[in-house]
Amino acid sequence: MTGQRVLTAALLGPLAIAAVLWLPTPILAALLAIVFLLGLWEWTRLVGLTHVLPRLGVLTAGAAIMAVLTWSARPGGLFPFQLTLLIGAGWWLLAALWLRRFEFMRQATASARGIKLLAGLLATVPAWCALVLLHADGEFGPRWALLALSLIWAADTGAYFAGIRYGTSRLAPRISPGKTWAGLWGGVGASLLVAVLAAPLLGLGLAQLPALLLLSAIAVGFSVVGDLYESLLKRHAGCKDSGGLIPGHGGVLDRIDSLLAALPAFALGKAWLGL
Repeated sequence: MTGQRVLTAALLGPLAIAAVLWLPTPILAALLAIVFLLGLWEWTRLVGLTHVLPRLGVLTAGAAIMAVLTWSARPGGLFPFQLTLLIGAGWWLLAALWLRRFEFMRQATASARGIKLLAGLLATVPAWCALVLLHADGEFGPRWALLALSLIWAADTGAYFAGIRYGTSRLAPRISPGKTWAGLWGGVGASLLVAVLAAPLLGLGLAQLPALLLLSAIAVGFSVVGDLYESLLKRHAGCKDSGGLIPGHGGVLDRIDSLLAALPAFALGKAWLGL
């Protein structure tokens, strides 16, 4: 299984990097919409929707929101995108509180299903907005978008190796027994290293490095919430993976869960810190 995971990552990683760096924003936005909507499709299964038509209805709602936001993103018309980022980041702060209440909305009731479906839209659409906004932000936009992705990839890798080597204290044993505090700090350290290496490529000097490091740490913190929240959904649903589309990696949602929470926080933090 590990070999399959490595092979899949080796094939998909360069493609993702090339797409972010060299595709025009409109084309990349369309491809990203497909990816995030696939994640939303898997989300609908996790929350208990079994029939195709209701699941397609949720998917259509997500696609319609993305289309409206795209239409509104004319020159001087980016406020709907920015507002969506605020809503998304606010949702993930609430999700962090939800993680403290494992039993909340665990039962397969209509109200629980409805709230979790709304959560799916609040997770996927703002993350898509964030990545599109980052990519479209001037000459260095594609590099900023790639940095946002790379920080979370590095955090996942650092958390894995630090957790194996030093992990004894569990971060959230009931939700995800494999995650440890050592893994968390290892992930933060790896992401900060990536940020230091990336700073010159973004045209940033030493004076701006502390702000970039703070932004990176915030993004990783949010990514942990996204990862744990998807684990919570899977625990509630009794599933190991969100799907089986990516060999060795589970479903699309399993690969983007951290990004869903990190991207809105990263985009908002970048604007707030003036980077």
